[in-house]
Amino acid sequence: MSDLLRAPAELKYAEELDWLESVDDGPKPFSWRLSPKMVRLFVLGSERADGLDRKIPQKWFGDRSFVERSIVTLASDRGLLLIGDPGTGKSWLAELLSAAISRNSTLVVQGTAGTTEDHIKYSWNVSMVIAKGQSRESMIPSPIMTAMETGAIGRFEELTRSTSDVQDALISILSEKYISVPELNSDGIVFAKPGFSVIATANSRDRGVNDLSSALKRRFNFVRIPVMTNKKSETEIVRFRTEELLRRHQIELDVPPTLLDVLLQSFADLRASAAAAGSDDEKLESALSTAEQIGVLEDAILHSNFFGERALTAHTLASSLVGSLARREPEDLAILNKYLHGVVEPRSKEEGGSWPEFLAGGREAIATLS
Repeated sequence: MSDLLRAPAELKYAEELDWLESVDDGPKPFSWRLSPKMVRLFVLGSERADGLDRKIPQKWFGDRSFVERSIVTLASDRGLLLIGDPGTGKSWLAELLSAAISRNSTLVVQGTAGTTEDHIKYSWNVSMVIAKGQSRESMIPSPIMTAMETGAIGRFEELTRSTSDVQDALISILSEKYISVPELNSDGIVFAKPGFSVIATANSRDRGVNDLSSALKRRFNFVRIPVMTNKKSETEIVRFRTEELLRRHQIELDVPPTLLDVLLQSFADLRASAAAAGSDDEKLESALSTAEQIGVLEDAILHSNFFGERALTAHTLASSLVGSLARREPEDLAILNKYLHGVVEPRSKEEGGSWPEFLAGGREAIATLS
């Protein structure tokens, strides 16, 4: 895996999945590689009460009930739709579930305005068609069709960004559990094998782009993933991702817990400000998700490692925060400047610590971008 920029979950955690499969004596639906209990344990991590001989780390941080409902849905004949704001971990949860159930999380269709029916059904190898005619050998199955043929989990990312024609084609697949190939005289229907299901994700901020029809909604069980607001859980997520980043880049750099607190508090402050805002112009364009916190910290760590003193500072953290969150000019810069003057400046005087340096770094970054 060292030569892969980003290994899928089934490769990244292959040894762990092999071990879980070897000790799993629970009932497995259809062609599942792990039982539902072991799937939950793989995603949420083990506890002492599980009685395992080894510790299984937590990989997705969120409400246990979301994971359990997702697993139950995939064991039925309904699709699973994970919906929420950007950066809430929808795609990561879908990947983990697919890896645990099918040992293949790469059967993915990315929904865009350019996604067509061919992307979820099939297309043709033109050169083979010219040479030998249309046949199963010259057909190129989509990731969804491959999932159907193998009884695996297929994934559809950003469902609401695809057009109504594509969504209508997905209705047929979820409802009938087969794909008709009229170009073939014989063997013209591809049936889904037991275990096939679809995990789709949708961005709640894309409402109105291509709304789902009521017919398609009926084929899915909805699991809404909220923005993480629990400070303890959010701290665990950020720390988990930070440790992964340091290992991946082989960086030896000190990340003081006090700076993690500053990062978490600043995002909490900005979220509170966005909630109290009277209009979208008074809100940052950023969703202020946990994923964006991780992005800010990653940027600060890499900058400190390559251009700093190999130690994370509040000044660099503030600079990364402004650079990552200021997407509209001048609106976002004005919002961040107001936050620095109205919240961070009084706090730096009252509490001291890392806040004065954080304030100076933020002001410098805003001045540079203005």
